[in-house]
Amino acid sequence: MARFYTLTFSLLLLLTAFSITDSDAQTPRYEVLPAPDIWYNDVDGILLGLRLTGQVPGTFEDGPHRLDAGIWMGLWWPSLPVSYRITYTEPIRPWSDYGSEANIQFNSSVRTGYHDHGIGFNKRWQQGFDERRYREFSFYNSYERRFDDEYAAFPALWSDDHKILTTLTYELQNDNRFGWYNIETTGRLQYLNDLYSAWTLRATQGINFHEYWGLRLRSFTGIATENAAPEYLFSRSVRPAVQWLESGSTRAKGTIRQPWMESGNIHVAGGANLRGYTSQDIGTFQISCLETDDAGNCLNEGASPNLFSSFTSINAEFDYWNPIAKVFNNIPYASEFLSFRSYLFFDAGMSLGVQEGEPDDLFSNAGAGFSLSLNIPDYLGKPRGFVLRYEIPFWLSDPGDEDSFKLRHLVGFGAVISF
Repeated sequence: MARFYTLTFSLLLLLTAFSITDSDAQTPRYEVLPAPDIWYNDVDGILLGLRLTGQVPGTFEDGPHRLDAGIWMGLWWPSLPVSYRITYTEPIRPWSDYGSEANIQFNSSVRTGYHDHGIGFNKRWQQGFDERRYREFSFYNSYERRFDDEYAAFPALWSDDHKILTTLTYELQNDNRFGWYNIETTGRLQYLNDLYSAWTLRATQGINFHEYWGLRLRSFTGIATENAAPEYLFSRSVRPAVQWLESGSTRAKGTIRQPWMESGNIHVAGGANLRGYTSQDIGTFQISCLETDDAGNCLNEGASPNLFSSFTSINAEFDYWNPIAKVFNNIPYASEFLSFRSYLFFDAGMSLGVQEGEPDDLFSNAGAGFSLSLNIPDYLGKPRGFVLRYEIPFWLSDPGDEDSFKLRHLVGFGAVISF
C-alpha cells in the first residue's frame, strides 16, 4: 500500500511540473518551478530528486495556492526506492494581512522510513514591516509512523507504533531592554491505542554588551506522560529523536557517517542540551544484542537508552572578541550572511521526577566553543542555512569513569542559542 501511494504521488508531482497559462493573454496564471536535488543516506544510497515550487507568478512565496514538493529515487534500490514530500498552503484572506497571514496547510510525506500525513492551521501576527517581532500559532493533526527502523541512526530511540497526533505550537519573538528574546512552547497529544502527551517550553534571551561581547541564555523544560513513545522522551544532551527528522543531516542514518555518530563526538542541538554528556548518552543509545538464536535474531538486549520523562535545564554562552570574527565582519556583502563566534558555555539540568525511578541528580558541564554560521533568511526573516560548531566540554560534574576535568571534543550541528 505504501508503494502504491508513493507511486501515485510521484505521478501527480510529475504531471504538475508545468505552467498553466491564460489562453487569451498567454501569460502564466500559475507556475511550477523545478530544481534538481541530490542527497545521500546509508539505506537509499545516492538520492536523485526533483524539487518543485508552485506559485502564482510574482507572489514570491507569499501568494495563494503555494506548493512545496519533492520526489527522490534511491539508487541502491531499497524496499521503497521512491520517496516524496508535498506541502500545499492556502492563505485565509479575511484573516490575513502583510506579514500576518493565516493559512490552511496540507502535508504528506513518505521518506526515510517515516510516514507523516496531516492538515494544519497556522496564524502569524507581525508588528508592521519588522519581521523580527512576531507571534505564531499552529495547530496540526497528523498520522505518523516509523515503518522502517533501518533509516534510524539509533533504532532504540524509536517505536513502530501507529500514531494519530494533535500538535499545538506557540512562538513569540520580540525585544526588551536587554536584547532579543524568543519563547516557544509545543504540546502533543497522541490518541491511538495508548493515550499520552508531551510538552516542551523553551525560552532564550540575548544580552549584547558590544559588537563582539555578549551573553546568551536559554532555558528548557520538557514533560512527557506515562506510555510516551521513546522518540518524544528527553535525553540530557541532544534533541528528542522525533526532532531529528527536521534536518536533512540527521533525518536518516549515514548522511553523517554512522561511526562518527556512534563515537559520541557529534552533537545535535536541542532539548535539554547538556552538550558535555553527549558521549555518555550516545553510548546508551546503541543497544547491543547479548545473545542470538541460530537465525541471528536477538534474544535479549543490553541496557535501555538513558531517557527521561521530564527534564529542565539552563544553557549559557558568553561571547568574546576574536580576530577571526572581525575578519568575517569586514568581508563586503558576505558579512551579511556569514558569522563566526567564539564563546564560553555552561549547561546545567536535572529531571523533574515526574516518573518514579528517574535520578534526581543535578548534571552540569562547562567548556569553550567556536561556531560558523551561514544564514540566508526567508521572506519572513526566518533562518535558512546551517550552523557548525566545534566545542570542548572540559568539565563535567558527573564524568562517569573519567576525570571531571578533561579535554573532550564535539562537532555540533545547529545552533544552541540563535538570534
